[in-house]
Amino acid sequence: MADTPPTRSVKISDDERGGWSSDRPRREGTAPTPANISVRCRVLKPADRLRYSPGSLLVIVCGSASARDSFAERLIDDRTLLSLDKVRGLLAGRVPEEQIEERAAELLDAAVAKRLEAGQTVVIAADGLDAAERERHVRAAHGHKRPRHLMLVETARDQVPDEDRAALNELRRALDAGELGAEGFQTALRLGGGTASELKRIVFQPPPREE
Repeated sequence: MADTPPTRSVKISDDERGGWSSDRPRREGTAPTPANISVRCRVLKPADRLRYSPGSLLVIVCGSASARDSFAERLIDDRTLLSLDKVRGLLAGRVPEEQIEERAAELLDAAVAKRLEAGQTVVIAADGLDAAERERHVRAAHGHKRPRHLMLVETARDQVPDEDRAALNELRRALDAGELGAEGFQTALRLGGGTASELKRIVFQPPPREE
């Protein structure tokens, strides 16, 4: 009968001890994986009155800054509405011009975080059509488990800069297809034609109790 071969021992390093499971230590210098913020997005229909839950994040997007501002100023309380343009205006003359963009973004993010932490409603007039700008705010709201909504306000084609038209078309397509859940938005609404002017009120209140 052949002799049994000696057992061979294998030393496992600390980095390998956890395999691919969650207890494997993250290598120093590697960035943590961003949280998955994807949700199912419901596409809303235009109405003359819209109701969102109190404490929600609402991001208003438009291809024209002037059309965006006139829409938001008509329907959103100035104390609730936040935008980079408002923060830039507050910083003008107080900080060097070359620092305004960086400081404005920092102050806006801080204001959004503070309001979300306090459970307050946050309405942001998006500075442009860049998904990365929206993502910062959606991730902040996701971290505080706040509802997240997007509203696209259409405007005349000649008011949209040529360089923004491709991004606007892609946003329209994704919204209509219900794909903005990938960005973390739970509802999305597109107001085009006369539907923007027909909207008379946006409220952030719980639904009325059934009698």
